[in-house]
Amino acid sequence: MKTPQTRQARGLFVTGTDTGVGKTLVASALLRLHAAHGLPAAGMKPVASGAFHDGARWRNEDADALHAASDVALPARLANPYLLKRATAPHIAAAEEGVVIDIDHLERCYREIAGIAPAVVVEGAGGFVVPLDAKHNSDELAARLGLPVVLVVGIRLGCINHALLTCQAIAARSLPLAGWVANCIDPHEPYAQAMTDSLAQRIGAPLLGGLPWDPALDAERASQLLDAAALGLPQRPT
Repeated sequence: MKTPQTRQARGLFVTGTDTGVGKTLVASALLRLHAAHGLPAAGMKPVASGAFHDGARWRNEDADALHAASDVALPARLANPYLLKRATAPHIAAAEEGVVIDIDHLERCYREIAGIAPAVVVEGAGGFVVPLDAKHNSDELAARLGLPVVLVVGIRLGCINHALLTCQAIAARSLPLAGWVANCIDPHEPYAQAMTDSLAQRIGAPLLGGLPWDPALDAERASQLLDAAALGLPQRPT
């Protein structure tokens, strides 16, 4: 990984229509896409739920994936400020573990990252309005950071309603929707393309790409399926 340098970053906030819709894959792909276009990027997972112990420390698969896809090395205290052991909604896990999530601290961590990485991709927890604690939801964090949002839509039955409601929630926070990604998560859905077409007609933001059902799809390959121009990225360096 490259040594961080002091500078101000461009950033994206990745959210989804639900948990398990491919946010981490898309966030990792966006990290690789930025790097390919000359913008070394750092991944941030502000709050992660579900941890395993590797014999030395507690880790989270999503945070590990973002770390692996990042070109800028970050200390764990910035890359993943809150790591909760239980694999459930953050506010439930935090309450059970006696953890107080400080949204001001999360904002400070992001600002610190933004000062050292050319680009930052922040992956939210669960859906856009999932609670982080008794007082704050994920959408408030997104608003605090003021980042354009990338919405990952898990293409399956029910996704149209979920996607359109999420778009409304993003607009209610006065955040720009940079684009959305159609991720096919149900290999048996016969109307996946029709659902994607319906959303393309209704979401007032560019479709950044469609990811096929492929359990072996990795961040590098997924990045090649995303539209860099729609995100306003510079041309690839020659």
